[in-house]
Amino acid sequence: MQVQQAQTSFRDKVATADKEGKRIWLFPTKPKGKLYNARTLLSILYLLVFFTMPFIKVEGHPVFLMNVLERKFILFGQIFWPQDFFIFGLGMVVFIVFIALFTVVFGRVFCGWACPQTIFMEMVFRKIEYLIEGDGARQKLLAKQPWNTDKIIKKFSKWTIFWIVSFLIANTFLAYVIGIDELKTIITEPISKHVGGFVGIAIFTSIFFFVYSWFREQVCTVVCPYGRMQGVLLDKNSMVISYDYVRGERRGKFKKNAERDLGDCIDCNQCVKVCPTGIDIRNGTQMDCTNCTACIDACDAMMKAVGFETGLIRFASENNISKKEPTRFTGRMRAYSGVMVLLLGVLVYLLASRTDVGISVLRTPGQLYQELPGGVLSNLYNYKLLNKTYADKQLEFRPENFKGEITLVGEEKLLVPKEEYLSGSMFIKIPQAQVKERKTQLKIGVYEDGQKIATIKTSFLGPFSGI
Repeated sequence: MQVQQAQTSFRDKVATADKEGKRIWLFPTKPKGKLYNARTLLSILYLLVFFTMPFIKVEGHPVFLMNVLERKFILFGQIFWPQDFFIFGLGMVVFIVFIALFTVVFGRVFCGWACPQTIFMEMVFRKIEYLIEGDGARQKLLAKQPWNTDKIIKKFSKWTIFWIVSFLIANTFLAYVIGIDELKTIITEPISKHVGGFVGIAIFTSIFFFVYSWFREQVCTVVCPYGRMQGVLLDKNSMVISYDYVRGERRGKFKKNAERDLGDCIDCNQCVKVCPTGIDIRNGTQMDCTNCTACIDACDAMMKAVGFETGLIRFASENNISKKEPTRFTGRMRAYSGVMVLLLGVLVYLLASRTDVGISVLRTPGQLYQELPGGVLSNLYNYKLLNKTYADKQLEFRPENFKGEITLVGEEKLLVPKEEYLSGSMFIKIPQAQVKERKTQLKIGVYEDGQKIATIKTSFLGPFSGI
């Protein structure tokens, strides 16, 4: 009867909503086991990196900064400007392909082990909740009981700590956007001087508090598109958290010292109780599953308790379970890997060939050539230089494929301040005898301390001589 009922309700509803569409609040049991311990250690490392990275500096600058307001980005000490945006674009393509490849092979394990939402929810806020309100069963009883002194103290203690942690996360997040020094200034100086900064901190704190105190698993099951994307990417060879239905069915309660003619699943529902998204993994791979492995730990503990072999729930592919096939590196996996290697190669090349100075030299719009004494022609150009480094640079323009003169307007030297632009005008003067066409292609060498760092191409406008 239980099996028939399970089949008729097989994945026909969302675990966090009832028939009327109202939310079902989840009270997952605290996981225990070696996989949960491994996730905890990995999360501690992640949190240490997250909270300390804004304080790490290279040559007085943050090692990581995403300053959208000033269009300034620093990755591992290297400054990237809007001119380098195509590298970011390619990097995002590489990341998406990597996610696709990773999902094809390993399913949604990223969500359970590395996603910031899961790490903060399960390894920070959920642990605080367990500490104050107790395990899932105690939390459920506390939610149902009337508002008395005990409930008020526990709820407000939890919400206060949640708000403090959200405030810390918001400040750290903002440090990645504006830098730790600017954040310190906002915090230490009067609010009247940094109204926008304080509003930003308040908004981010409120968002984080809302997500982790109320919205919770809905981020993974409703908002995040990755769960839906995995339905397209997974196949029968993908390694995901799976219930071995061949071994486990038919389900039935365990009876000590009784001969068992059922499957190994004792229908204890521990895998459901520990699930942070409320699903029953025995119903197969589902969009809501974040591959957090809590069900594996819970099932293994029960299997050991009754003397059965562990691994009833484990990382496995559909073919591993149904056909007992070993994991195979399929053609689909090879194709994704090939694309990934190609894109990584292009990305590495672009990063390696990226120059420290952005250079633009263009003829001044609307200006014709000028005829100077001695049979010399002159064109007016606008130049723009961007110093992408942390040190001032003194540059020099030199003719490459022509004999002529380059004269700066209003400047004696090209001194480009660190992390700044320098723009101006210059004349290129060439003997008329060298100008054979209406537009002559010129090459200009850009030098720093006698070493050529770039070659710029532009055109020189001369008299029309086509008749």
